[in-house]
Amino acid sequence: MKLNIKKRMAIIAAIGCLSIGGIVTGCTEADKVSTNVSKEADNFNVLRRFAVINTRTDKVEFEIVGAFSLEDEGSKKVKLIVETADGSYKKHIVHMNRDSMYVIEDLGGAKVNKYKYEVNYIPESIVPFKVTESK
Repeated sequence: MKLNIKKRMAIIAAIGCLSIGGIVTGCTEADKVSTNVSKEADNFNVLRRFAVINTRTDKVEFEIVGAFSLEDEGSKKVKLIVETADGSYKKHIVHMNRDSMYVIEDLGGAKVNKYKYEVNYIPESIVPFKVTESK
């Protein structure tokens, strides 16, 4: 599974915060809330607007309003998965170019618990080792 850069940075920041007990700079209340809001949005619990704007004409070329998860694959492609009212999902792929940018606006806000966190251990990533005694 390929993680985008934002998710990688969030994971690295979370590991740093947990391993040093939250004393590290960057483990602020805002960081915790930001991570939780992002998780809520990726779980289709936040109403947002996604708009692609042509930077030469200042016109909106594409817009999605709803509960969606966003995956940014660098400067060229953005994938959006939208949850519809009937519980089905739609996937939209937006190709970006040098004359376009996108903006995401949070329309509804998210009610998150800044103190809730979870640690997951993935068994496949734990490398086994053997302890031997030397004489």
